[in-house]
Amino acid sequence: MHEEELAELYGKIASVIYTNEENGYTVLRLDTQDGESVNVVGTLPSAYPGEELHVFGQWVTHPNHGRQFKAEYAERSLPRTKEAIYAYLAGRAVKGIGPATAALIVDKFGDRTLDVLENHPDQLAALRGIGEAKAERICRDFRRQAGMRRLMEFLCSHDIKPLLAVRLYRFYADDAMEIVSENPYILAAPHIGGSFAEADHLALDMGGSQDNPQRVRAAAIFELRHNSGNGHCFIPTDKLCAATAQFIGVEPDAVMSAIDSLTEDGEVVRTTLSNRDVTFLTELYEAETRVAERLLKMAASDVPETDVDKVLARLESTRGVRYAPKQREAVSLAANRRVMALTGGPGTGKTTSLRAILEVYDSLGITTLLTAPTGRAAKRMGEVTGRDAATMHRLLGAGFSADGERVVFAKGESDKLDCGAVVLDECSMVDIILMDALLQAMPDSARLILVGDADQLPSVGPGRVFADILRSGAVPAVRLTEIFRQAETSRIVSYAHEINAGEHPRLNENKGDFYFLRRPNPIQCAETVAELCSVRLPGKMGIPSGDIQVLSPTRRGEAGTVELNKRLQAVLNPPMKGKNEKIFGDVTFREGDRVMQIRNNYDMIWRKEPDALGKVETGAGIYNGDIGYILAIDAENEALTVDFDGRIAVMGFDALVELEHAWAITVHKSQGSEYRAVVLAVADAAPRLMTRGILYTAVTRARELLIATGDEQAAHRMIDNHVQSRRYSGLRIRLREGIGGIS
Repeated sequence: MHEEELAELYGKIASVIYTNEENGYTVLRLDTQDGESVNVVGTLPSAYPGEELHVFGQWVTHPNHGRQFKAEYAERSLPRTKEAIYAYLAGRAVKGIGPATAALIVDKFGDRTLDVLENHPDQLAALRGIGEAKAERICRDFRRQAGMRRLMEFLCSHDIKPLLAVRLYRFYADDAMEIVSENPYILAAPHIGGSFAEADHLALDMGGSQDNPQRVRAAAIFELRHNSGNGHCFIPTDKLCAATAQFIGVEPDAVMSAIDSLTEDGEVVRTTLSNRDVTFLTELYEAETRVAERLLKMAASDVPETDVDKVLARLESTRGVRYAPKQREAVSLAANRRVMALTGGPGTGKTTSLRAILEVYDSLGITTLLTAPTGRAAKRMGEVTGRDAATMHRLLGAGFSADGERVVFAKGESDKLDCGAVVLDECSMVDIILMDALLQAMPDSARLILVGDADQLPSVGPGRVFADILRSGAVPAVRLTEIFRQAETSRIVSYAHEINAGEHPRLNENKGDFYFLRRPNPIQCAETVAELCSVRLPGKMGIPSGDIQVLSPTRRGEAGTVELNKRLQAVLNPPMKGKNEKIFGDVTFREGDRVMQIRNNYDMIWRKEPDALGKVETGAGIYNGDIGYILAIDAENEALTVDFDGRIAVMGFDALVELEHAWAITVHKSQGSEYRAVVLAVADAAPRLMTRGILYTAVTRARELLIATGDEQAAHRMIDNHVQSRRYSGLRIRLREGIGGIS
């Protein structure tokens, strides 16, 4: 429909019935200048009562809601009359202003109110009960809202979801409009989080050409970043050219020219690996190079010879343990080498070996730091060793750079860790960037112990660091294989090892600590999961819901985490009078909900409750995989309070994009964690998710009880599917052949 054919309405927003903050879709009531009151639907982000709206669109008839006006686009203006300004502010358009404060401000300033909010915080501060600090916050938020709204309207006019405006404004403030206009592909940058498709749509909509060099460069970078998200450190250059050319519909020669340009600008590195032309993102190339160099240097370094037999004899006498030959070998390597790797499945004695290594280091006067990639893994490491353990991000002081575009670490070459040794647990989860950061921060003389299960899933980020180290043979390593007597009676342990070996355990025995409930239908499977978590395990086995973690290989389907979380929220945390909620997109967050942080947020401030001496610990950083509970939802200040395992953080509603419900999580998200009880939903999913490694990882997350429910045949198909996705990584070759493996 052409613009001249569009109907138009002019009026004042009376109320906002519904808004999806993720995509800006809004349903509102408009009082028109003709005296009608009509429902208007469309993309109208950040709409509030009292605003004046000139909307263009067409009349439609909804099967349930009747006649309504579907907006194609709109022209908006802030309210001008005293009454309209009050309605606007009372509708919580500005953070910190509710109905009572709105009445106080409007009664004082009348139709000058919005000018005061934008330009005269001193006048606002003079009002009773506001003060200078609150006035500055209110005025700052009003100006922010105005700038962000203009940005939202600009993006929405090009069919770009308004949520990206929030992130753009967060990083670039009043310069955001100019920056995105000059380079629309900034939308696809990692710190903004848009897709290349969205950025490309904006660029083409603004008149950009198909073969614009800026577009081709952005597409090549997108391909490299996208593949790094799938675990790859590089892409063969011929594949990169072909994929990018097909992706955006240009000739491969144009892509090769873009790669040459990116290489000259230092954004990518094109090099040779095993006689093949490959292309890296520069940061991944540099990280891989440094990791190989440092590990090879550490492996070649000598340390004073230490006889561990006396320490082990003492421990055997005082602790009543008997170390197996492989465990003694691990302790000896740790004492006499600068770097070593220790791997083994459940029940093989990794923890016992680690405790002995720590005792040896104590006897040598070596200060040892313990770390792991996730909060839960660090907490478990601390519990089993009786020592403090920190996440790698916290240990290294992770944060954002001044421009907000990349992660930086406080600890590094210029500020080393104060230690003589570092023990890194759950090493299979560590990607090349994080391993590089740790090695840069270690003192030259410090020792490194790498601990993990080589058969677990690889890291979410790029590289296959632990597997490459073990396969290279360049770092001394011990693989524990003996299952110790105390673990032999556990079906969780025995079944895990059978699954890992490709054997099919007898799932129908249903005794001990492992049960399988046949529910071939995914809906029946989901219903059983909800019943187990809400009734059977808490009521019959005395396991509270907080000690139960539901796992699924997939997010999709009736037995996927999205639908499971809806069911579990309904039975574990139903709506209740006085329990505040916040609707965000298609998700309802409620006080009492279990949630997970799904992105690293290095700037988020947290505090802990005062200790026995009244000391309050504070810090910054909530990380991907951290699980917590929503304590409070504050609609007036647009914030929610979440307790992340004792770290209490207050986050704005704009950060809800970083949260999701966590009664059910994917197996990938469970890596590095251990739970008292695991309920595993087993239903058909994409073949890449129905693998032996995923089933093995899921089973090994349970400490006391595992109940699997679903399709037994699907479980057996997972065992038979030992396909491991290939990752382009050069670390193994670099370690095996020395740095000369890449030229």
